[in-house]
Amino acid sequence: MKKIETYRNKKVLVMGLAKSGANAARLLQQLGAFVTVTDIKPFDQNPAAQALLDEGVRVITGEQPLALLDEDFALMVKNPGIPYDNPFVDKAEKRGIPIITEPELAYEISAAPWVTITGTNGKTTTTTLIAEMLNADRAQGKAYLAGNIGIPASAVAEKVTPADTMVVEMSSFQLAGTTQLHPHIAVLTNIYSAHLDYHKTRANYINAKMKMVANQTADDYFVVNWDRDEWQQLAQRTKAQVVPFSRQNLTHDGAYLEDGTLYFQGTPIIKADDIRIPGAHNIENALAAIAAAKLAGQADNAAIAHVLKTFPGVKHRMQYVETWQGRKIYNDSKATNIVSTEVALRSFPGPVVLIGGGLDRGFTFEKLIPLLKDHVHTMVVYGQTKQLMADVAKKAGITDLHIVDTLDDAVPVALRESRPGDVVILSPAAASWDQFHTFEERGDRFIADVNQFIKENPA
Repeated sequence: MKKIETYRNKKVLVMGLAKSGANAARLLQQLGAFVTVTDIKPFDQNPAAQALLDEGVRVITGEQPLALLDEDFALMVKNPGIPYDNPFVDKAEKRGIPIITEPELAYEISAAPWVTITGTNGKTTTTTLIAEMLNADRAQGKAYLAGNIGIPASAVAEKVTPADTMVVEMSSFQLAGTTQLHPHIAVLTNIYSAHLDYHKTRANYINAKMKMVANQTADDYFVVNWDRDEWQQLAQRTKAQVVPFSRQNLTHDGAYLEDGTLYFQGTPIIKADDIRIPGAHNIENALAAIAAAKLAGQADNAAIAHVLKTFPGVKHRMQYVETWQGRKIYNDSKATNIVSTEVALRSFPGPVVLIGGGLDRGFTFEKLIPLLKDHVHTMVVYGQTKQLMADVAKKAGITDLHIVDTLDDAVPVALRESRPGDVVILSPAAASWDQFHTFEERGDRFIADVNQFIKENPA
């Protein structure tokens, strides 16, 4: 860990706890800052705040009083999920208080180079593949996963050395709060429309994503999906060396698919049919990971191929759960938007029983209709968006439609309505926050419900 003096004797406000906020508070205290934490959850229901108070951190819980900003704070470290139009954040901005997110703090103290991954879809799979590849045949140091993948970057940055590599998944929420972030290798998997309730416009969403490359130089690399003109144009925003990857174009200066084989700069790496995880989107994820691993200089072709042949996929992303009476069951809870569910449906030709629903963000699901027609024979919908999803199911001609209230209700209905040979998949096309704190919690509940059903209904 770099010993920086930036925050010594400075008053710093940490807004919002969870894992990243608690780690940021502890790190700032270690760096000599006078730390105040404010979190909306009441103190008696807030173990993280209780622990920090025991460690000498000032905590204010149950509210976020605007008067607190009258104190002379030099910095706010904001929980990424809190939007910038929040009254407390808005007032801080108007007061001129710099606002960052926890990964920015982690970058400042990291002694290891960063490989940073963002995009609308494929982030977690690509991030995990890169780390696996960099560790497969590594002589010195270690590649560490961190960031939006569920591991606070600040906790990892405290322990890494210059011989290590930090492989950091970053969301648009996290990237919006960065100013100094400077990854040696930046990877953009793709960009579709998402999180517009937070960012308000697609342009704002893209600008947040592209903050990842803002500080790169000609000594760095920007690995970018080359399958859409829009994404190619984003490459003009960086000073880094652009390394494309593509499933559709022969980008011989990068990673590409040709005649069923994945290549990097003209060298064959692996046949597409040998990659363990299914789906055309995972070809793209593999190409992105190959490019990043090769540019990092830590992985040879045999090690990369071995990872792709054996990697089973990440939890909650088209995760195989179980086979019950000839039905294969998959957990795709990380499908928090329409595009992710489209990807899932394309990966399974059918027949599919689809469980969908979740937080209502004010959009409809019309884009799913063609895929529902081609792949799905039964739908079970729940949550805030259940009626919206039911409407598109009817338009797609799905007559075996079931509308329930909760995921716990949906699972047994979906399994009872399925037939031998079906794929039963939770791919919600919506965020989890109407009924769960995170998509991980939603996916874990789905798995528990499946296991309970199978226990009560053995083969």
